[in-house]
Amino acid sequence: MGQEHDAPVLAVDIGGTKLAAALVDPEGRITHYDRIATPADPDPRVLWRTLESLLDKLLAEAGCPQPAGVGVGCGGPMRWPSGEVSPLNIPAWRDFPLRRRLRARHPDLPVRVHNDAICVAVGEHWRGAGRGYDNVLGMVVSTGVGGGLVLGGRLIDGASGNAGHIGHVVVDPQGPPCECGGRGCLEAVARGPGLVAWAQRQGWRPGQTGVSGVELAEDARLGHPVAGAALQRAGRALGVAIASAMHLCDLEVVAIGGGLAQCGPLLFDPLQEALREHARMEFARRVQVVPAALGQTAGLVGAAALILAGDRYWNAD
Repeated sequence: MGQEHDAPVLAVDIGGTKLAAALVDPEGRITHYDRIATPADPDPRVLWRTLESLLDKLLAEAGCPQPAGVGVGCGGPMRWPSGEVSPLNIPAWRDFPLRRRLRARHPDLPVRVHNDAICVAVGEHWRGAGRGYDNVLGMVVSTGVGGGLVLGGRLIDGASGNAGHIGHVVVDPQGPPCECGGRGCLEAVARGPGLVAWAQRQGWRPGQTGVSGVELAEDARLGHPVAGAALQRAGRALGVAIASAMHLCDLEVVAIGGGLAQCGPLLFDPLQEALREHARMEFARRVQVVPAALGQTAGLVGAAALILAGDRYWNAD
């Protein structure tokens, strides 16, 4: 399915802290947007009703248009493409039949569900920092580390829809344990909560606003040596992982989004240093590593692209 639509797509981004929804036009522009906090209630029906209310409100505010389809990015793991989701950061949903429920709600529309980090990568390739390039890795570095891979201008899904999951590339075999059960994964080293824990072990003490990656980054900007070392640790781990991805996939652009990507040179300088050290093949040194261009809307734009540019980004039924 290509970009022959005139109607907007109903795009949804489901995360542990917020549910976001938007109408996205065929050019990738968000015309209407709304969000709500993700309920902490353990009853899966409460979360589903909250999502339905959000979608009803958004469509009503937009004048009840008939969308061209429904595209969704949701945290994993999930069974793809059937769309039963078990987001690690949403305990209420385990094997929740999200795609089937949305199809029942919108029986005449295509409904497509993919991993939220993959939707970010798709959004950046379609309308963001990777636009105009055929070989792009999109990454999210936040409470976790995820990604998606576009090669030859098409999204690569892999056998189970998890291709591009760079968060579990091993960057230090003797490194910290990862929630996946492994050791030394990029996610274990570079995710926000892991960096905070590492910094606290090195003597960093946060101020009065609480313990978070945001405060760690702010202290790094103010020159706190341990906070700065934590971001250097994350940047170098990212550079090592990207060097491996470069040699495997011959990429043109790596677009990095998520909260930590807002740290600028504190993250990107050590990243580039490690990349220069480890990407020694000439072709691997040509990659551009840049901040994601779409910010917090990348996942919604990418979810819409599952419908609007499905010939490139949707390879299932």
